[in-house]
Amino acid sequence: QVQLVESGGGSVQAGGSLRLSCAASGFTFSRYCMAWFRQVPGKERERVAAINNFLDRYYANFVEGRFTISKDNAKNTLDLLMNSLKPEDSATYYCAAKNGPFCSVTTPDYSYWGQGTQVTVSS
Repeated sequence: QVQLVESGGGSVQAGGSLRLSCAASGFTFSRYCMAWFRQVPGKERERVAAINNFLDRYYANFVEGRFTISKDNAKNTLDLLMNSLKPEDSATYYCAAKNGPFCSVTTPDYSYWGQGTQVTVSS
């Protein structure tokens, strides 16, 4: 049974930091592209960052060097360290997995999703 369980969301003031974590199970984690997406009500889900099985990292333009994605294949965990948070970063953040080494920005390409964790950044 595949599971992606996010944790680490919460409320923080602008300029603060949060670390999101995703615990994965039920599939061969090391062979998957892993990504973080986010969504606000009324808007499409968008990819924030991704990391493939070669540990190549990809970031959305709006990240602007503030976030770092990492994965630990030994522990089957995916992290997103978010620094210098802005109110516009407020969203529900989702962990997602796509089979194969190539990371896509398209949500239908991702087979597995977590339940999401809320991030709220106040000004």
